[in-house]
Amino acid sequence: MSRDQKFFDMYTLVIGVIGAVALAFVVLAMKMSDLTQGIYTRDASEYQAAVAERIKPVGEVYLPGEEHASSGPTVDTPDAPEPVATVMTGPQVYNAACSACHGAGIGGAPVLGDPAQWVERLAQGEDMLKQHALQGFSGSTGFMPPKGGRVDLSDAEVTDAVEFMLSKLQ
Repeated sequence: MSRDQKFFDMYTLVIGVIGAVALAFVVLAMKMSDLTQGIYTRDASEYQAAVAERIKPVGEVYLPGEEHASSGPTVDTPDAPEPVATVMTGPQVYNAACSACHGAGIGGAPVLGDPAQWVERLAQGEDMLKQHALQGFSGSTGFMPPKGGRVDLSDAEVTDAVEFMLSKLQ
């Protein structure tokens, strides 16, 4: 019987502790309720406004004939500064556009710094080289797209690149 009594005592103690903790939570909840109830009640205008804001419809529907001021979306775009065109120098244009083909001889392009590959082209004259660089060229010796495939370059930038390449041949 002592084992049963020991179990019963332990069981009663555990139930008592759980009950005391539950009672403490109830008292704490009631105290918190009293402290916060005065701040936000259902009858307060703040509460009513907050609820109205949360449940207001996303849009409104008007029947034909109903006149309402349109509150359509407005787009305010700040005045963007005009883009400033940056002019590249001959070496910059060569590095950005020309070196891909003229650096390795791709597509029959004469390699920069190898005068032997430029002899036939130089015989046509510098003006013809500039014209081929600007307008493109397709012949038995190779293919040159207009402005080296970079149509965003100005004519002056392309001719500066041609002059830079010719200066490297001397």
